[in-house]
Amino acid sequence: MKKLFYALILLFLFTGFNSWAQQLPQFSHYSFNGMYISPGYAGISGQTELTAIYRVQWLGYQGSFDAGGAPNTGLFSASVPISALHGGVGVHLVQDQLGATTISNGALSYSQHVKLGNGILGIGVQGLVNRISKGEYRYNDPGDPSVPFNSADSKFDIGAGLWYQSEKFYLGTGVNNLLRSNYVFEDVDVEETAEAGNITGENHVFLTGGVNLDVTSSVVVTPTFIAKYDFNQFSWEAGGRATYNEKLYFGAGYRYQEAITGMVGGFPLRESTLRVGYAFDFTTFGVEAKARTSHELMVSYIFPKPANTVRPPVKTPRYSF
Repeated sequence: MKKLFYALILLFLFTGFNSWAQQLPQFSHYSFNGMYISPGYAGISGQTELTAIYRVQWLGYQGSFDAGGAPNTGLFSASVPISALHGGVGVHLVQDQLGATTISNGALSYSQHVKLGNGILGIGVQGLVNRISKGEYRYNDPGDPSVPFNSADSKFDIGAGLWYQSEKFYLGTGVNNLLRSNYVFEDVDVEETAEAGNITGENHVFLTGGVNLDVTSSVVVTPTFIAKYDFNQFSWEAGGRATYNEKLYFGAGYRYQEAITGMVGGFPLRESTLRVGYAFDFTTFGVEAKARTSHELMVSYIFPKPANTVRPPVKTPRYSF
């Protein structure tokens, strides 16, 4: 286990690091969002999982320039085990609205599963399609070719990652945009178009983990963390949640130089197939330029494992020869 842990840390630290003009979206429900973090997660739980998250950052914020408004993000992901391939496949779709810029991406992932110790190691790769759209920006000089106007560009990229999961803990890492595609934007409002506000889709790297601690027969406490790195900044979150009788959970955390977070959720159906959660962020850093609160809703459905329709053979000492 120590060798695996060090391998994941090295992958996180020594992959090429750069970024968009801003980091990729962050989610307070990161501990329930493995498919977005790493392609190695695909199918790792042995059950099909569907997850949807909607986040409104800095609710009520109104910018004084360009499109302004509070950032908001929607995500859908699916993770499906495929036993015949000893692995799994996964997809995720994300749309992130940040001022006048809309970043959309979709990813198709495959993970090969390897039995390792008391758990499973997923070795994953993914193909991504990223689209960045520039809306209406305020210009100082009309017709300025350096100001994009309703321009967009799409590119293909790739990613990779590892995910180890056992009954007691998980540890995963992922990196995307390995091709570092260049996105070109033009001012389509002038007769002679010119490149405006080009962006290179640089690498984003994630490292996350959690441990399940049986405090009592009915309460499980799960400390969690996630670290994110790009060329502009390194950020991390740490926290945990307590789950009661696999029916209710409550959690809290801290996002470095950003906010304190809280969450509550539950499993209203039998076999804990449906998971519903709400997260609340209270901004503690840079409050002069942000609204105080952010809100996040999550709905996830985990398909039950299929029943064993094959009766196991009867073994007795009489026929053991």
